[in-house]
Amino acid sequence: MVESSTSSANVFQAQSSAQKRALSYSNTIHQLFNSVFEQEMPADRIVGEYFRANKKHGSKDRRVIRESLFALFRWWGWLKKVHTSTEQDESWFAALAMVAELEQHNWDQFSEAWREFANQSNQYSIVSSTKTMPTVVDKCQYVQQSFTDIEFNPRDLLPIWFWDITDINAIDELALIEAMSSRPPIWGRAQKCTAQQLCAQLQSESIDASTSEFFSDTVNLGHKSINLNGIKAYLNGQLEIQDLGSQVIGQICAPLSDDNWWDTCSGAGGKSLQLRSLMLTQDDKGLGSITASDIRRKPLAELAKRAKRAGFKGISTSPWKDESLPVAAESFDGVLVDAPCSCTGTWRRNPDMRWLDDVSVVNDKQALQLDILSRSAKAVKLDGQLVYATCSLSPVENEQVVKQFLCLHPHFTLQQLSHPFTGRAATMLTVWPQDADTDGMFVAKMRRVS
Repeated sequence: MVESSTSSANVFQAQSSAQKRALSYSNTIHQLFNSVFEQEMPADRIVGEYFRANKKHGSKDRRVIRESLFALFRWWGWLKKVHTSTEQDESWFAALAMVAELEQHNWDQFSEAWREFANQSNQYSIVSSTKTMPTVVDKCQYVQQSFTDIEFNPRDLLPIWFWDITDINAIDELALIEAMSSRPPIWGRAQKCTAQQLCAQLQSESIDASTSEFFSDTVNLGHKSINLNGIKAYLNGQLEIQDLGSQVIGQICAPLSDDNWWDTCSGAGGKSLQLRSLMLTQDDKGLGSITASDIRRKPLAELAKRAKRAGFKGISTSPWKDESLPVAAESFDGVLVDAPCSCTGTWRRNPDMRWLDDVSVVNDKQALQLDILSRSAKAVKLDGQLVYATCSLSPVENEQVVKQFLCLHPHFTLQQLSHPFTGRAATMLTVWPQDADTDGMFVAKMRRVS
């Protein structure tokens, strides 16, 4: 446990061991919460560095700290109206008590202590909810009843600027907010075995795993944290972690077993591995190939490790060194451009980013995205495929980029797609988080016709 620091939390007198632990947790969460905003770094990285430097925390400590911290960001659109200072005052404890209720955390003794500290002030009278709150509307009513002098709205849970750059029907808004306010499951893929075989193996290790109705190689690993390095199927390359929304991209690419594909912005290669796995599922001789490129060398080195763990041959890397193509022109059956973007579609997993970023993360990238797509298109063979994807939910980074590209490159045409979760036909496809409990994703598929 972390000892109480010299902060305003010290004015609160703990009367029991539970209150002492609650104060200690509060100090740590407050420190991490402020660090995220001060350093403008992802909460995942801040928390990871903290736990590496403070190994005395047990698994329960880590869970209370981590889940409370991310819950604060998930509900910050409401809570920032309550906790308006940077101190550990009654409003901070009110926020901690509130998120414990909103997410039904099972550390009642600590949430009760936070509630007691908050209620030391006549300004707050936080009560425990006497009923379940399955929807965002239910949660909003609970918060409104607790703070009657403040106005709350489900739309507050996403930044105001997000609604200005997102094209979503009013009827779907609440479903999107609902999804963005919930924890997503861990999705994975089966490699070198069937999803049924993988699930059986994982279940034998007491890991919650089930297949998906959408893709034959998809597995759902539930919501509990998993130590991947303790799972045999992960260590031998049979399990690869990849969100279901991300898996849509590889499925849309639909590479043939003898195709040659270029993943132009591969990062650590999740989609490169997926493309190769889809090829080998058709023909284990592996006549096709994947070339992965990125401007960063470290992710490409990580891809090499992952490919080795999976036992996949036929994957090579070719980093971008300058603006010239790192591969031969007109030499690929398929080119995937998973472009750098605002990542608004991944806010479920990274709720802190919705409050760290501003609208510039969307508006500043369009020129770069069009440039990468245009340069990458030079590597597509005649009659080859060009796939453009982002994890953004904004037309500014999605449809607008594709339309500009097609105006500049009339020798490419859009292909008809079928939404894998809804069945709707589309030429440019957005996967919304509420569609199948996924991250948000955009994809368009083009073919070179001349």
